[in-house]
Amino acid sequence: MKSTSRSKKDPLIIDCPMPDIAKIIGGKWKLIVLQILIFRGTKRFNELRRMIDGITQTMLTSQLRALEADGLVSRKIYPEVPPRVEYTATQQGLDLQDMFLAMHAWWLKYNKE
Repeated sequence: MKSTSRSKKDPLIIDCPMPDIAKIIGGKWKLIVLQILIFRGTKRFNELRRMIDGITQTMLTSQLRALEADGLVSRKIYPEVPPRVEYTATQQGLDLQDMFLAMHAWWLKYNKE
């Protein structure tokens, strides 16, 4: 008798990219930061901080560094006093726009509040 559950050798389980995707964009703050940079464009650090209710300076710094390391956000430092730093979604980050639009459509479809 064959089991109807998926075996651990199932290629959909072995090759599933979801754990890697979750590491890159997972978490409350990364999604919010990406959404702002994708749909509202380049922002300075304090602009982002004011736009994201409840995020600390330390957490925003951490999330921006992680997104930059993963190639989703670029950071530009201007040689001014005091230094001006701007964050922009890279093309790789902008390619997530359809994912955000799909999540928004899903929310509208199933949010019954």
